Amino acid sequence: MSLAHLRRDYTLAGLNETDLAPDPVQQFQKWFQEALTAEIPEPNAMVLATVDAAGRPSTRVVLLKAVEGQGFSFFTNYESRKGHELAGNPRAAMTFPWIALERQVNVLGTVQKVSRDISAAYFQTRPRTSRLGAWASRQSEVIPNRAFLEAQMKDFEAKHPGEDIPLPPRWGGYMLVPDQIEFWQGRPSRLHDRLRYSRQPDGSWKIERLSP
Repeated sequence: MSLAHLRRDYTLAGLNETDLAPDPVQQFQKWFQEALTAEIPEPNAMVLATVDAAGRPSTRVVLLKAVEGQGFSFFTNYESRKGHELAGNPRAAMTFPWIALERQVNVLGTVQKVSRDISAAYFQTRPRTSRLGAWASRQSEVIPNRAFLEAQMKDFEAKHPGEDIPLPPRWGGYMLVPDQIEFWQGRPSRLHDRLRYSRQPDGSWKIERLSP
């Protein structure tokens, strides 16, 4: 099946070096606010790429939950596939595909766990059913059927009938501390703008333009 007919030119905007903030996290926050203003569905959805011990990559969509001076945070099951892969190789990549704005942001860096206090504080902001789901699901493990998962959920609903649901020991947050962030803006004729920040040994950022 050929999909060539789906091709379209990107014409909404350009990206120049003079448009950029000196710090890439600040630039990300600026673009993220523009994604919010544009009412893009789930603008914090990102593709997270990790690698296993054999060098085989895997990807999945997760939700960014915080972005601050140090990096980008998300929460998950530490015993999931991505958790095991990050334990063996903490290098990871993120892509934010803001297609409606003809933009993407690509982030490369090293992942570290956040503190249990931070994980617990975030966990308590989740809806009750999501907190129970974190107990019921042993993410990435093989299960016999859907009924098994629903039975697990009912068991934990019975164990925790109120709002006081503790943080599971296998669940918590990660922060990706970037050493490269690329801002991509679609342009006509596939001559896209690609501007990459690279962290320097002194902690400053170098900005370079990449060929599309």
